[in-house]
Amino acid sequence: MNSDNDQRVAGRGIRQTMSSLHTWTGLLLGWILYAMFLTGTVSYFKDELSQWMRPELARLSEIPDQAVVAQRIADEFGKTLAGASQWSMRLPDARNNSVYAFWRTSARSPGQRGFGEAYFDPATGGKVTSRETLGGDFFYRFHFQFHYMPVVWGRWIAGAAAMFMLVAIVSGVITHKKIFVDFFTFRWGRRQRSWLDAHNALAVFGLPFHLMITYTGLVTLMALYMPWGERVAFKTPAERQQLAAELSAFIPPGKPSGQNVPLASVEEMVRQAQERWGRDQVGRVNAVHPGDAAARVAVTRGDPGRVSMSPQYLEFEGATGKLLAVRENVGGAAETRGVFYALHLGRFSDTVTRWLYFLVSFMGTAMVGTGLVMWTVKRRQQLPDPDRPYFGFRLVERLNIAGIAGLSVAMTAFLWGNRLLPHPLEGRAELEIHLFFIVWALTLLHALARPARSAWVEQLWAASVLLSLLPVLNAMTTQRPLWHSLAEGDWIFAGMDIMCWALAWLHAALAMRTARQSAVSPSRSKANRRAPVTVASSEGAG
Repeated sequence: MNSDNDQRVAGRGIRQTMSSLHTWTGLLLGWILYAMFLTGTVSYFKDELSQWMRPELARLSEIPDQAVVAQRIADEFGKTLAGASQWSMRLPDARNNSVYAFWRTSARSPGQRGFGEAYFDPATGGKVTSRETLGGDFFYRFHFQFHYMPVVWGRWIAGAAAMFMLVAIVSGVITHKKIFVDFFTFRWGRRQRSWLDAHNALAVFGLPFHLMITYTGLVTLMALYMPWGERVAFKTPAERQQLAAELSAFIPPGKPSGQNVPLASVEEMVRQAQERWGRDQVGRVNAVHPGDAAARVAVTRGDPGRVSMSPQYLEFEGATGKLLAVRENVGGAAETRGVFYALHLGRFSDTVTRWLYFLVSFMGTAMVGTGLVMWTVKRRQQLPDPDRPYFGFRLVERLNIAGIAGLSVAMTAFLWGNRLLPHPLEGRAELEIHLFFIVWALTLLHALARPARSAWVEQLWAASVLLSLLPVLNAMTTQRPLWHSLAEGDWIFAGMDIMCWALAWLHAALAMRTARQSAVSPSRSKANRRAPVTVASSEGAG
């Protein structure tokens, strides 16, 4: 009997320990995790969002012949980028209606960048005249780099947050003894219990996805976080060059010969790739030393339909068009990384699978948000005087408001800036980003200046109003209002308007729910404070 009692006490001790670990790992970097989850969720449709943010670009009713487009853009490069030592073009596909190109120049003038980038019209080969914007790529990059800080620092912070998330997931599973029973339990209108039930249901429903997305996020940057194994395994420059070739389709530049020789037919090179992979399966064309006898061209396979991001490409001799190498297989370690990378980004997916990614990732965002809110809801009941909380509680409460509701306001303001800032305007893309951070900072100041419940309601309503009016703003400032998009079958623009209204309704529902809970009578609040607080083992995750 004593042994059984000791085992039960030990079991409760483990769950309580895991509960504390779950609470603090989820809280300390919870606001960063929430921002990473939300911007990462939006990034599953970053290409569609980029199209919406460049309304001047015509919709592609069908994917143009990629071989013809590649030759057209290569001819344009031959005229305008004669001094480039390297260029790369991303060809149009089902999700991209323009050609994105990046190039490097052979020499750098003082005060001038050694690289450039632009978008090109696949129909004409000329640079597009759309407004300057980072589009959905801003949210994608912010998801793991946070924009303003150095790239390495941002990725280290993202890695630390992901590790905290992994610990929170494992400790949460251990904490919840009846985890699957809790999934089917929801008590509406029970304040702390309702938040806990929502947190449990969201966590259990997407548990495999949350584990996968967190672990694969760490693996994609493992060379940054744990470089020692790579340094031990690949000691010589040749070995490191071979590793780089397995992880990237960019050809080592080598040295130019100095003999001017025009590129052979890029169209023919892409045709050979199409015969091997399919008509619309070419992703990029990369060239080093174009216009030189030592030129090399790589035609790379696209990501759709491939559950691996390991590169597959054909390497050609630029001057003659001769096929030099077919690279479709990599080592086991590189292929494992490629699969994890693909699972994390979801670029292999069709539209249905991408929506599933979006919905489960959105639930993960809500899981993090409900966990942050639950921390304050649970501890407010334990305060001696809830109207005069201690500094740490007030700080968490205000950061919750700005980090959750304020982020919605800031992201929507970013989209408003895309429609309202004049075009053309120098540095326009950066101004959109400045607007995002300025509005986000203002939501924090608002949260600090207002009572917490009022700040929650006001910011949720602000997000709802901005979201609901965004389709109206789009109709007033572009030639692609909702009715036109529906008539043309343009589901990118129509879907954006519909999604804005759906999210506006969600924020309005949360605002009304918060306002109703704020109306609890003082007598009931006092009675709740006098009542003993009992926390079951399954509630410890708060």
